[in-house]
Amino acid sequence: MAQTPWTQTPLGQLSLGAAVVCAGAAVWLLGGRHSGARRARLLLAGGGVVGAGPPAGDRWAARLRLLRERVRPEWWSLVAGLVLGVLGASVLPVVAGAAGVPLLRQVRLANEMRRGRERRGDAVIALCGALAGEVRAGRQPGEALLSAVHDSGGLGETQAAVLAAARFGGDVPGALAGAARQPGADGLLGLAACWRVAVDQGAGLAAGLDRLEGALRAERDQRADLRAQLAGARSTAVMLAGLPALGLLLGFALGADPLHVLLHTGPGFGCLLIGGLLEGLGMWWAMRIVRGAEAV
Repeated sequence: MAQTPWTQTPLGQLSLGAAVVCAGAAVWLLGGRHSGARRARLLLAGGGVVGAGPPAGDRWAARLRLLRERVRPEWWSLVAGLVLGVLGASVLPVVAGAAGVPLLRQVRLANEMRRGRERRGDAVIALCGALAGEVRAGRQPGEALLSAVHDSGGLGETQAAVLAAARFGGDVPGALAGAARQPGADGLLGLAACWRVAVDQGAGLAAGLDRLEGALRAERDQRADLRAQLAGARSTAVMLAGLPALGLLLGFALGADPLHVLLHTGPGFGCLLIGGLLEGLGMWWAMRIVRGAEAV
């Protein structure tokens, strides 16, 4: 009885179609979609010959930057699942890769929020320093705040309210307290208190701002030092999480077929399921310990 070629089976056709989709997406992302528009811009800008352009190395670097901008990092989970699905002739890696997309998206959004908090904290420190310098230079507090806010730009969406309060004699401490509700901008509460004390009781605004800036800077440096100490533990957890992939590569190097064992045999699938659950639980627990240490 003749054996049906693997590429003619439903599973083989699905895997082949996934490979074709991956290749087509890569070609589309690497710049084929806007090549005509780029050539038109080159002609209109007086660039000369249409075929002329930057060196090949620069073109590839630009395409790689464009690829990183278009494709969010979490989508590489689906790409890896498609590749493993083609290599292992199974749809399970594709399903796992698709399930990993929302999880990795949450991780990316959490990292972006953390970086946003850090940027706002740095901007508040810069605002305190700039405002103290403007006040020492002899400017009125309202004018000094206007100049300092424009220079720092760290108030985000509430910057317009603070500027309006400072320009038209409104409730500046209230506007600063409202801006302090943004993540990472809680140092503005101290600035609002300094402003209120300086206006109501005639205390020196510059001296209070100097002390506030020193306290915020010391707190930021402490967090940075703690994060640097925890970087080793985080790296160790990530390295241990990557050991199963190293085991698969060693299996391929020794001539075995670990993907077939894991995806097409009962014991292998059981090991894959239990190992995946333990891997996820271990990563969650390790990251929970690290985040708890950072929050102290």
